[in-house]
Amino acid sequence: MAPAPSLAVDFCGLRLASPIVLLSGCVGFGEEYTRVEGFANTDVGAIVLKGTTREPRLGNPAHRVYETPMGMLNAIGLQNPGVDQVVDRILPTLDFTETRFFANVCGSTIDDYVEVTRRFDDSPIDAIEINISCPNIKEGGVQFGNYPDMSARVVEACRRVTKKPLITKLSPNQTDIRENARRCIEAGSDGLAVINTIMGMAIDVKTRRPVIGNIQGGLSGPAIKPIALLKVMQVAEVAGPHNVPIIGQGGICTAQDALEFIIAGATTVGVGTSLFYDPLACRKINVGIAEYLAVNGMASVGELVGSLDAPAKTIQACAC
Repeated sequence: MAPAPSLAVDFCGLRLASPIVLLSGCVGFGEEYTRVEGFANTDVGAIVLKGTTREPRLGNPAHRVYETPMGMLNAIGLQNPGVDQVVDRILPTLDFTETRFFANVCGSTIDDYVEVTRRFDDSPIDAIEINISCPNIKEGGVQFGNYPDMSARVVEACRRVTKKPLITKLSPNQTDIRENARRCIEAGSDGLAVINTIMGMAIDVKTRRPVIGNIQGGLSGPAIKPIALLKVMQVAEVAGPHNVPIIGQGGICTAQDALEFIIAGATTVGVGTSLFYDPLACRKINVGIAEYLAVNGMASVGELVGSLDAPAKTIQACAC
């Protein structure tokens, strides 16, 4: 009898017990999710902590969250207690023997990104995700994430102050995500997270006012999955030759969703919005991935990564 397939993956030099990564902002600083009955951190390969800035932030005015068909808009505004509180008070409460923990670094200036990265470098955190693509704050994030030159400058500056693995979170709200990925890799990014949320809005027809206090927010959930899949495939074309792994994310709810992202080129898969209505989705996804690997005679997730059978040249224009 053949041994059961392994769900463990290698990501940026780290061994993860599962290809599932819990996405930033969806599980607080990790400790919140441990209170869900039936969940174990061992169900996931890594947890990305809530976005952290240099100074504390109160976040955006209400409303911050709005459910949409097959998705969710959010504009939390990076509410967090600041990096000193996170490093000094929150990290010591986490059990680093159960799973990996990645920091999520945010800022309004390059100096902000550098200082937050520097603080996390002197901590037990396993890796650092640079959030250059947050769509729900008025300064910083979007501008850095939508322009390859700016993205590369942030990554290069952060690279100088840490030896920990750097993961750059790419924005889908840009002209050419391949070019941005290439520039980030050249600047020193060890991994890429593809994609962040897509900018959107909702309107209350009774008041004729935006529902979200920030007017716009990030759209996540199943509605963005086809877009995210395409972006993962495009980025994989650039990242693959450099052996730079990808966290594929955007609407993953089931094992089939996860498998599609892995086939498209993702080494790991990010789960976020689906946790709001199925907190135990990770366990089901793990089971489904293992069953698929067994049926197809594969011993590990790595054998499936980037196995998409598609024409060599990616179609650039819309097929009308």
